[in-house]
Amino acid sequence: MQEQQKLKTGTTTVGIKCKDCVIVAAESKSTMGSLIASKTAEKVFKIDDRIAVTIAGGSGDAQNVIRILRAEINLYKLSRNKQMTVNAVTSLLSNVLQGNRYYPYMAMLIVGGYDETGGHVYSTDPVGGLEEDDFTSTGSGSPMAYGVLENEYKPGLTKEEGIRLAARAIRSAKERDIYSGGYNINIAVIDKSGITMVDQEKVRELVK
Repeated sequence: MQEQQKLKTGTTTVGIKCKDCVIVAAESKSTMGSLIASKTAEKVFKIDDRIAVTIAGGSGDAQNVIRILRAEINLYKLSRNKQMTVNAVTSLLSNVLQGNRYYPYMAMLIVGGYDETGGHVYSTDPVGGLEEDDFTSTGSGSPMAYGVLENEYKPGLTKEEGIRLAARAIRSAKERDIYSGGYNINIAVIDKSGITMVDQEKVRELVK
């Protein structure tokens, strides 16, 4: 089973920094070679009250990294009685990935979060490289998603504009990348109040 999980590849995920929030999103198709393993795969994960990640690559590797992050975040909060910043979480993630560089986790994660300094979006590579940007995309469908993001992103997007842009970017990849698809586009909004998943009915209306 573990080997099968590692074979699940092909994804499109995006992260977008907006005026008062961060948007992270992903489609829901999981593949195992030429086989569609799932049409409802979860690729957006909450790892703290105001921090979420998207995953691309080997799902078993990505899920293991997520378990490590959640455990370390909880230990930090228990020992220091305060929240980790988004920068601290991404530094932790970078160290975990770099520590396994000779047997790397075959996964690329987008970290989106909101803290006292505002919203942040980071992308990572399998050996711990970090990049903060206003928007990013990972996975096999990222070239198509980037085409939409590059054309339509502007600084200071509202929450609704960010949700619409994320949905359009993922839809573009689903239409052109054979490894991206599934039934759903899962979109999370992260702001000072926490993490909220966008209702699927609303998403379907946006991508009509």
